[in-house]
Amino acid sequence: MSTETRWLTPQEQRAWRAYLRATRLVEVALDRDLAVHGTQLSEYEVISMLSEAPGGRLRMSNLADMVVQSRSRITHTAARLEKRGLVRREACVDDRRGVEVVLTDDGRAAIEEMARRHVDSVRANLIDILSPEEFIALGDSLRKVRDALAMAGQAGDAD
Repeated sequence: MSTETRWLTPQEQRAWRAYLRATRLVEVALDRDLAVHGTQLSEYEVISMLSEAPGGRLRMSNLADMVVQSRSRITHTAARLEKRGLVRREACVDDRRGVEVVLTDDGRAAIEEMARRHVDSVRANLIDILSPEEFIALGDSLRKVRDALAMAGQAGDAD
């Protein structure tokens, strides 16, 4: 690795700061829109992943990787959702040592109720602001970043 820092050019600095601010503003907007349901984006993401998983269940460690949360944070998120009756935690079916998070019937009903509002929010706060070509390019670019970081062991699995 080089010992000399490659400082950002003015154009790179503007792009970097725009990325940071935009991603934070999008998350704030998505959180705000889900608040009507008493849910945060991080909670929605967990129950959404569970709703798409076979049997509505995922090993806690796999779920943490998928939503890019620490093991500690996913435990707290699961506990909040469990108190609301949206998930339950069970011993893993295949090895009994690990813990799986399982979507309850109430959780499935909640995700179905929230999904329309969430998708409308994603469209209003990101997708519809960009042209279709810009949005596809953004996705392609971020997939490259995600994959590089995942290969370095810094993020969850690729989809």
